[in-house]
Amino acid sequence: MINVLFVCLGNICRSPMGEAVLRHKAQERGLGAQIRVDSAGTGDWHIGKPPHEGTLKQLKLHGISGKGLKARQIGERDFEAFDYIVCMDDSNERNLRKLAGGAHVDILKFMDLLPQEKLREVPDPYYTGNFAETYRLMDAGCEALLDKIAEEKL
Repeated sequence: MINVLFVCLGNICRSPMGEAVLRHKAQERGLGAQIRVDSAGTGDWHIGKPPHEGTLKQLKLHGISGKGLKARQIGERDFEAFDYIVCMDDSNERNLRKLAGGAHVDILKFMDLLPQEKLREVPDPYYTGNFAETYRLMDAGCEALLDKIAEEKL
């Protein structure tokens, strides 16, 4: 089993969208039983809440289920439980490294999966309002992540 954790700030926009998109794409590729996907936030403001309505709207528009998605905060165990911890921006990366303490953790920046893009961080649609752009990035990046997983782990 390959375990993937998406991380953003509040776990209501970018990371749950990544979770749902990757889960959907893994199922489409016949890898659903081999890849477990989750998401978390570095902050605690939205714990237990569903994703932002903009995230849910994009998922529905593209035929992807948002069922069962609820915000949670990253914890110490996550650093041991996940093979891939994928963060959305530099601030998330700094926070993750601080939370990990001295543990050796491989943290992947999402936009490193998309070197052809000019953006180096996934813009936060909570502030930009552009959930369609976030979906576009998640769609392409999750394809690249599945390719990476297949090459490295499967």
